[in-house]
Amino acid sequence: MLSNVFINLPVSDLTRSSGFWTSAGFELDPNFTDENAASVKLSDSIYIMLLTHGMWARFMSKPIADPSKTSSVINALGVDEPAEVDTVVDKAVAAGATEGQSQDYGWMRSRAFADPDGHNWEITWMDPLAQTGGWDAIAAKYPDATPPE
Repeated sequence: MLSNVFINLPVSDLTRSSGFWTSAGFELDPNFTDENAASVKLSDSIYIMLLTHGMWARFMSKPIADPSKTSSVINALGVDEPAEVDTVVDKAVAAGATEGQSQDYGWMRSRAFADPDGHNWEITWMDPLAQTGGWDAIAAKYPDATPPE
């Protein structure tokens, strides 16, 4: 069973990126932070590794994409309560993120943002009932609910 998630991201300015994440309310792990990389602890099992372009090149031979011009991934993170969606995204926007699209189906809601390097993030809450796939129960609890397409 997989136990941890490490999202590795190339960043153009490590100081700016580290400052963004700490301003958004997250901690840096000093054991894995230096002039080439910063480890951002999102939870007990989810980490972002911010890597300078030089450090990134040690792991990848492909060119670095410019996430402000292209998209290749949405880093979706789940929260336990609907209000946490707003808390996380509001802090990110206050720290310098650009807000993206939002969705609200009643049984699931999300808001998105792009960090200062343009990496895409989505903060999502889903009613545990919806995770069972029991659409009859979801429709009973959320009369206007529509299943995902």
